[in-house]
This record gives sequence, structure tokens and C-alpha cells, in this order.
Amino acid sequence: MYSLFQKILFTLPTETSHHLGMAGISLADKLCLSRMVAPKAIAAPVEVMGIRFANPVGLAAGLDKDARHIDGLGALGFGFLEVGTVTPKPQPGNPQPRLFRLPEAQAIINRMGFNNLGVDHLVEQVKKSRYTGVLGINIGKNKDTPAEQAVEDYLICMRKVYPHASYITVNLSSPNTPGLRDLQFGEPLKQLLAQLKAAQAELAEEHGRYVPLAVKIAPDMADSDIADVAGAFLEHGIDGVIATNTTIEREAVKHLEHGAEAGGLSGAPVRDKSTAVIRKLAEYLGGEIPIIGVGGIMCGEDAAEKIQAGASLVQIYSGFIYAGPQLIRDAVDAIRRR
Repeated sequence: MYSLFQKILFTLPTETSHHLGMAGISLADKLCLSRMVAPKAIAAPVEVMGIRFANPVGLAAGLDKDARHIDGLGALGFGFLEVGTVTPKPQPGNPQPRLFRLPEAQAIINRMGFNNLGVDHLVEQVKKSRYTGVLGINIGKNKDTPAEQAVEDYLICMRKVYPHASYITVNLSSPNTPGLRDLQFGEPLKQLLAQLKAAQAELAEEHGRYVPLAVKIAPDMADSDIADVAGAFLEHGIDGVIATNTTIEREAVKHLEHGAEAGGLSGAPVRDKSTAVIRKLAEYLGGEIPIIGVGGIMCGEDAAEKIQAGASLVQIYSGFIYAGPQLIRDAVDAIRRR
């Protein structure tokens, strides 16, 4: 069923097919037809960051930026969902076209630029949903906010989503917002983490519940950078690390149509790079902070490899586009067998 659905969607412009696909997922849920495209979910509970996940396979941020399709996605068997990236103010993102499929490489290039309807809209969507599973909310800064004022954007979003999130992800690693990745390193990172952790403590007291804080990092890091980032996370008591975001490398796809497009590359070409970062990160963190592995999971064994490298949970995005909901069950199965 999904294969037929995908063939039709892949004949359309990429961003158009994305919106139609998401609308289809929501419609299937409303008509109680989700099981026609998704196999029955597997119960494989795991506890990470003090949260009980129904299974270790989640949806990565970016697919449902405005949390408009939570109920439909939640019916497909994911162990958790992550929505966003959301910013304080609505913003249109970069000009179209900005999303490109590279099917020969099972890859996607995007330069969306944090297009979203703003944090207030996202919160309203979450409040209206029926979804009761684990929900991560991914937060970022507006494009026109100077890097030195970025923390204010993160704090605005954090305060607004805190009552509604199971965990919050701080996105410092999208390549499509100018200057964002600079916040991953050195003193800017430490100052940002210190202020976010202070706000987390205040919000935990105010709301009577502790919401874990994760940070999403890029795959394009030298070993010394990974060591420095891990040290900062340990120093400031970050609750989780999501490794990794998309890559700016193009070596694997430069010969393909759209291979030279600007933006972040995801899918199969980033798999090994992401896994290598997870392995190094696990070494430097020494089990003190859990890792959520994401990047190039296109089959069940790819998910198991991320867990073997040191991740506690995994997330899928491009693999979900190419393989459909069956990938969720295949990944859970492979992780259980490892």
C-alpha cells in the first residue's frame, strides 16, 4: 500500500508531495485506516532520560514542523515523535525550491530554513491533539535574530513549550540558518547551556515536573570538536544528545542530479558519518548522557548499528520517506535481536 502511495507522490514536486503525504497520514488516522499502511506496533519499552518510551524508534524533527499531524504520525507505531524545529516568530524559510530527492542515493537535500508558523501555533496544535505518547519539541532561533542574542529565542520557545513537551531539543546544528552552527563550540556553547539549564530548573519548580533537555549536533565535526562538545554537555548536565543532523558534505552525491544543491544532506550517505560521531561521543560521554542516534537509518540493521555504536534510542526521517512505516517495525525488530 505504501509503495503505491510513494510512487504517486514521487511524481510530484518534492515539497508538494511532502504536504500531500502528511495530509494523507492525518486522513488515514481520522478514517481509522492507518493499519493499511503501517504494521502493528511492537511493544519494546525502554527508559531513557527518565522517560518510558513505548519502543526505541522515533520520528526525527523536521517532518512535522508545526505539530499539525501528531495524531496521524502517532498511529504508525513510533515509540516517540519529535516536532519542530519551531521558532519564536513565524517565518517562511528559504525560497523554493528548497527540498530535493536523490532517489539513486536514497538521500534528501533540504535548505528549508526553519520554515514554521511560530511557537504559539505549535503549542495550540499540541493542545488540540489526542496523542498521548512521548513528544519531543525541537526549538531554534529566528533567522533575523543575531547569534549573540540567540539564547533569548531559545528561552522564549523553551518557556512556551515546557508544559507540553516530554523532552525539549535545542537545535544548534541546522546548516540552513546562518551562524547557527557556531553556537555548538567554545564559550558561546557554554554560555547558552548555562542559561538554558538555569531556565530548566526554574520551569521545573514552576510546573512541578522536570522536562529533559537534549541538544542536537552536526555530523561535520573533528574528533577534538566532539570531545569539547561532550565536555560541555557533561559540565552543564545536559540530559541527552541527538547525533546527528544533516551534513554539508557532498562527496557521495556530487555526480547526481541535485547533488550540488545547497543545504543539508540526509539519508543513506550520512549513515556512516553519523554512526562514527555517535561512537566517539559515546566514548567521551562514558555513559553519563544518553545519545539518540539519527542519520541514514534506511533499514532495520542500520538502526541496530546505531544502538551498537552507543545510542539508546534512534530516530528516522529520510528512511521513513523511502521505506515507509514498515521501517519502524523493522528497526524495532533489529534492535531487539542485537
